[in-house]
Amino acid sequence: MFNTLLRQLRLSIDYALTGSYDGAVSLGTKIIKEHEERMFQEAVIKTIGSFASTLPTYQRSEVILFIMSKVPLPSLHHPVETGRTGENRNRLTQIMLLKSLLQVSTGFQCNNMMSALPSNFLDRLLSTALMEDAEIRLFVLEILISFIDRHGNRHKFSTISTLGDISVLKLKVDKCSRQDTVFMKKHSQQLYRHIYLSCKEETNIQKHYEALYGLLALISIELANEEVVVDLIRLVLAVQDVAQVNEENLPAYNRCALYALGAAYLNLISQLTTVPAFCQHIHEVIETRKKEAPYMLPEDVFVEKPRLAQNLDGVVIEFLFRQSKISEVLGGSGYNADRLCLPYIPQLTDEDRLSKRKSIGETISLQVEVESRNSPEKEEVSVLVCTLGANGQCGS
Repeated sequence: MFNTLLRQLRLSIDYALTGSYDGAVSLGTKIIKEHEERMFQEAVIKTIGSFASTLPTYQRSEVILFIMSKVPLPSLHHPVETGRTGENRNRLTQIMLLKSLLQVSTGFQCNNMMSALPSNFLDRLLSTALMEDAEIRLFVLEILISFIDRHGNRHKFSTISTLGDISVLKLKVDKCSRQDTVFMKKHSQQLYRHIYLSCKEETNIQKHYEALYGLLALISIELANEEVVVDLIRLVLAVQDVAQVNEENLPAYNRCALYALGAAYLNLISQLTTVPAFCQHIHEVIETRKKEAPYMLPEDVFVEKPRLAQNLDGVVIEFLFRQSKISEVLGGSGYNADRLCLPYIPQLTDEDRLSKRKSIGETISLQVEVESRNSPEKEEVSVLVCTLGANGQCGS
């Protein structure tokens, strides 16, 4: 049944793009009513979600894996179409399938994260997160959030803020289970890396930062032991460095948004740890920003008309959360001070280079290059790479 519904989605996408149900460009004068096709696609997606919600957990997991296996990804093993129409079809297919996945995953309850997010699923999902397309990245973040949020806390983080007392949120928090610890030992660095890379994307808008905040908050509540807390703090301090150093040449809005995101998260995690000296340091920096640099706080950034600084190059140390200070105060409360002192450096892989590729064709070329690096058939592969270059030229 789900295969039939997904096939209907693909046929609808073909028709919307070409006026034909076989993917060939129609030579007729048939008028394509895009809004009707869009309504049909949304109806199919809701139907997929409705059917899946009636299934027991193990069958719902199978549906989730099945849908993810249909998402076109750029690799040798899952070739995607090239050319303008092909790229549009790939993008629309990715979006529709990710929408379907979000529908199915919403409300999905699975106590064992290893079962909810198995390696083959997580790898494919996070590969999709490396695409430059901002809409696709947002869907991936929301899907991750829906899996991790097992206690219905997501809506409590829909607004990014530096709340003075988080007890008003009435968060539902359970102690990190053994299964959660195993999951994070296996996948934490992979998740951190993708959060870090997502933060650096220039095309992020407020919704992306809200999703990133929600994801950080939910990992802290659902999956965090002391080691995870330490690593999340290091990660957010590294994001602060991205805004401060600005090697990416990010616009003022993105830099202010990263400062604000860091303030909101550290405000939350300090209150969750309940270490007084940690809470005090975070509170002092936030109060200083309120008086002298409100453009570094979520209350001034994540609004309809953000208040941004004209020049962010002269940020003084009093406006920053200091790694040395946080290491000192948390180390005194039993946290791993040596690890806290280490700056977070993402474990970049060849896969991460895909995030800077602008077209499907370029992405495939890079993937071929990466996967064939040690292949005895290099000559054959290089021919394939050449055929994917722009304007018929061999890509480097």
